[in-house]
Amino acid sequence: MSTSTIVLVVLLIALIGFVLGKRRGEAIARSQTGKLHSRAVYHGSYVFAFAALPALLLLAAWLIVSPVLIAMETRGGVPADSTVPPSLSLNIVGSLSNAVRVLPEDERRDVASMTIDQLVPLLERRGVSTVSGAEDWMVPVADRQARHEDLSRLLMSAASILLAIAGTVFALSRLRLRLKARNQVEQVVKVFLIAASSIAVLTTVGIVSSMLFESLDFFSRVSPLDFFFGTVWEPRFAAAGSEASGQFGLVPLLFGTIYIAFIAMLFAVPIGLFAAIYMAEYASNATRSVVKPLLEVLAGIPTIVYGFFALITVGPFLRDVSAQLNGLVTGDYSAFIQAQSVLTAGLVMGIMLIPFVSSLSDDIITAVPRILRDGSLGLGATKSETVKRVVLPAALPGIVSALLLTASRAIGETMIVVLAAGIAPNITLNPFEAMTTVTIKIVSQLTGDLDFTSPQSLVAFALGITLFFITLCLNIFALYIVRKYREQYE
Repeated sequence: MSTSTIVLVVLLIALIGFVLGKRRGEAIARSQTGKLHSRAVYHGSYVFAFAALPALLLLAAWLIVSPVLIAMETRGGVPADSTVPPSLSLNIVGSLSNAVRVLPEDERRDVASMTIDQLVPLLERRGVSTVSGAEDWMVPVADRQARHEDLSRLLMSAASILLAIAGTVFALSRLRLRLKARNQVEQVVKVFLIAASSIAVLTTVGIVSSMLFESLDFFSRVSPLDFFFGTVWEPRFAAAGSEASGQFGLVPLLFGTIYIAFIAMLFAVPIGLFAAIYMAEYASNATRSVVKPLLEVLAGIPTIVYGFFALITVGPFLRDVSAQLNGLVTGDYSAFIQAQSVLTAGLVMGIMLIPFVSSLSDDIITAVPRILRDGSLGLGATKSETVKRVVLPAALPGIVSALLLTASRAIGETMIVVLAAGIAPNITLNPFEAMTTVTIKIVSQLTGDLDFTSPQSLVAFALGITLFFITLCLNIFALYIVRKYREQYE
């Protein structure tokens, strides 16, 4: 029985328990004098919790512990004189254990005594291909692993379902007139809410820890001063017996990241902010109901599509326009804007950021109390003066926070800059040339045939932790702005 099937069966039993518990609560209320401490629906929820939670927790623990125990037992079956590396041996044994499951029971009974040459024809007749490099000792080990996994799956299914049934029966037997079912159900909900919030915190801690430890390994090989203040990016580690090593200067990558994000914000902020002011202050309800959803459609477009748009349309267009302008002025029709450039990436990223700026700013401007607008208009100010001198100053802390959050989104963008900005780690103020960013180099360091345990992959972790702290600082600063300058209105 698959895991999803077990979960569905447990939830079905719990649902039946909910119905029975609710009906029993109603019956208790009718048959006994006095008032139920909790409504009948809480009695049903009480039974549901006792039926579902212990069974699902047991299922989760079984799924975590059982593979570890089976892997330990399988690892003990690897002979010491095997010519195959241990990690590869376990992978091959795992593939063989999955393959032997397709055999009928009468053939599978003899698998433990077979050699690999005897097993392969049986599997091929069933249309199953085996992994190359398998040895004879792997066949009985794989058969034993498969049987252990099947037995574990059977016991897990039976234990989970029986525990769900036992929980249902136990909870039904505890239903009483004055049972504080509501209090206990609310405690369960509270635990779930705490667990949900803890998952977010623990996930953040896990992400930071995974990057931090690898980054510390990187900085044990490369000086932090050379990394944070170096101006040349040629990432390579010295080979064994060689003293030649690369240069890991972060400055070109960080400069390109900030420069492209600046161009994008320079394009997105005016358009997004003006669009927000129009929708919040000037547009009719009918116009707003059409314009706002259409504008926010841009936020739903995948960034890889924006990257294709930049690579195929915007980049060549800017290059051709620059060539024509250069030809009209100097007679030389060579383009002074490269197809992959800071300007191309910045413009397309700015288009992507427009809905972030406009939607956040629109919500913030709309939240400004109506009484401020009415007071300004009542004193004789025009609509534009009210917006400029009353509404925008009141909404300014929130708008600044929205812009900082949008800047964090721009700094962390990957797919657009991969396709539109180029890969050259330059330090230049010319927006018509190609540059690269931190995210591009993270992608390049972790793609291809590179082993994740090799020193070359450590570069990506150092870049990742740097980018993480930059965006974290921007988010903290945005929260500081909001809390310090937020206006309180009654």
